[in-house]
Amino acid sequence: MASDALLLADIDAYYGDSHVLHRVSFRCGEGRLLGLLGRNGAGKTTSMNVAVGLLPPRRGAVEINGTRVDGRSPETIAARGVALVPQGRRIFRSLSVRENLAVAARKPPRGIPLLWTIGSALDAFPRLRERRDQYAGTLSGGEQQMLAIARALVSNPRVLLMDEPSEGLAPQIVAEVMATIRRLKEQGLSIVLVEQNAKLVFDVADDIVILNSGRVAVDASAAELKRSGVDLHQHLGIY
Repeated sequence: MASDALLLADIDAYYGDSHVLHRVSFRCGEGRLLGLLGRNGAGKTTSMNVAVGLLPPRRGAVEINGTRVDGRSPETIAARGVALVPQGRRIFRSLSVRENLAVAARKPPRGIPLLWTIGSALDAFPRLRERRDQYAGTLSGGEQQMLAIARALVSNPRVLLMDEPSEGLAPQIVAEVMATIRRLKEQGLSIVLVEQNAKLVFDVADDIVILNSGRVAVDASAAELKRSGVDLHQHLGIY
């Protein structure tokens, strides 16, 4: 049985006095893609922040490949092989494409093969290679999203967290980003995909978790939910 690449267990998380996550538990299996869905404010981004150490939980555990990391610094968790493609991209606008990648490049832990270099990341995104010496702030929205993904990849993660990668992009660019996600999944990367667009998630995910008001409302395989049906209007406000 495949092990868990990422596990959140009974997580309670707060922003100040606001209780945002209530005993949230979910897992991403090794080599699998977990789709994390929910309305705005449901707790999706908060869950990602807990996973990468940006928001320490007040209760519960976070494990990466079987090692507990809750309470560790974001740098320590990143060194364990976790990378985040954040909502809003957060690239370094005053640096070139190549410099953005150089800042993030990291060799994997000993015994783990080196899969991503600056060169291989640029090969994966030919548009970025053409613009490798261009300031990142002058790229289009789609190119900036590609750079955010490439920047995460050159850290050679074992677990990739992606927060709303299709946000604000034209349909053609969304299709390119989703094709990239499919390729990464086929290469065996463990991925957690946070998205508002449920159809995109169901098209690519192995497993689905739906959050509602900071609680897990649905946790099942995508195939099971397709067979049995799920009331997306109830959980997400869509038909």
